[in-house]
Amino acid sequence: MQIDDLLRRVESLPPLPRTIILIEEYRRKSEKEISELHDIISKDALIVTNLLKIANSAMFGFRSKVETPLRAISLLGINFTISVAISASSQKLLVTTLAPYGLTNDNFMNSSNIASVLASLWLGKIDESIKDEIILPALLIDIGKYIIADMILNEQKEKEFKAKIEEGILSIEEVEKEFLGFSSSFVTAQIFKHWKLSPNLINSIEFVDDINSVSKEFERKAKILSVIKTVANIKEPLSEKSIKEAIIKAKEYGFDTKILAQTIENLKTKIDLY
Repeated sequence: MQIDDLLRRVESLPPLPRTIILIEEYRRKSEKEISELHDIISKDALIVTNLLKIANSAMFGFRSKVETPLRAISLLGINFTISVAISASSQKLLVTTLAPYGLTNDNFMNSSNIASVLASLWLGKIDESIKDEIILPALLIDIGKYIIADMILNEQKEKEFKAKIEEGILSIEEVEKEFLGFSSSFVTAQIFKHWKLSPNLINSIEFVDDINSVSKEFERKAKILSVIKTVANIKEPLSEKSIKEAIIKAKEYGFDTKILAQTIENLKTKIDLY
């Protein structure tokens, strides 16, 4: 069975690096000092590189170039920095190819960054209290696509899978379910279970593509992530089609669509200015 194959693949993943274990311990502390987080991440070149790249991206538009990890942490905030760090390490362990999707690793990075920034901007307006809980899953929600791509390649179904996505009749998530019986959000949750990351993170992600199955406790977070994932659609992030579908979904879920539309326009303007 494909679910058994998935779980075997997840179980065979290498453990999280020591840096992420230390970050997870730091994240659980009630009182956090920026200097301590800086000491942890400054020893990891990959995390520092990703952090500076994101801090200097058009989506933030800081006036001067961000040249040190300490300044990046100060500008982006502790929780956003933690999200970037976990994302960078996860990608290092998982990233292979997205060829069956007709996508590249750059497509993944671009979509992930758009999703996390949109999460920060939108939640800042509608619910500041859960903003920090949403940024990380928004950034990593599609990382399960790497395992799905590998499974599709292993079954030698790349052409059929890619053609079905290019056809555009079904959403990417519907194509994933048709071929394997589950979507990338579900796969991402299984990866995080294996790595023993926060249950809150896992439960928010697992049923994003199957809202009817999510528990009441995590329903609102899953709906928020579903809207964000739609806007940042890995195939066509911030496209007219993606935005329209997200607005329809947001209205169905009971969110203020005017606030969402305004936030998306603000994000698009930021990107267009640079």
